[in-house]
Amino acid sequence: QAQLVESGGGLVQAGGSLRLSCAASGSSYRINFFGWYRQVPGKQRELVAGIMGSDSINYADSAKGRFTISRDNTKNTAYLQMNSLKPEDTAVYYCRAQWGGNYYWGQGTQVTVSS
Repeated sequence: QAQLVESGGGLVQAGGSLRLSCAASGSSYRINFFGWYRQVPGKQRELVAGIMGSDSINYADSAKGRFTISRDNTKNTAYLQMNSLKPEDTAVYYCRAQWGGNYYWGQGTQVTVSS
């Protein structure tokens, strides 16, 4: 059964760092796309960073220069390194992945940045 499991969220002070992980399981296909999204109450879920293949990467303007997305294909895992965190980065962060013609979502992990 296809599943994405995120980890690494938590509470951090402004200026701090967190590293999120997203482990995919249940895939007999190569994972084409990993993306990190975030959502705050009352707002639409937005793309933070995405990686297609091994080196096609895009970032939201708010993430450029502070966040880095990466993947380890041997582990079917994606990462989001978040540095210089700001209170406005507070959100539930979701992982999304695509393989076998389908997209899958993780359950989300809370990131809270205190001022």
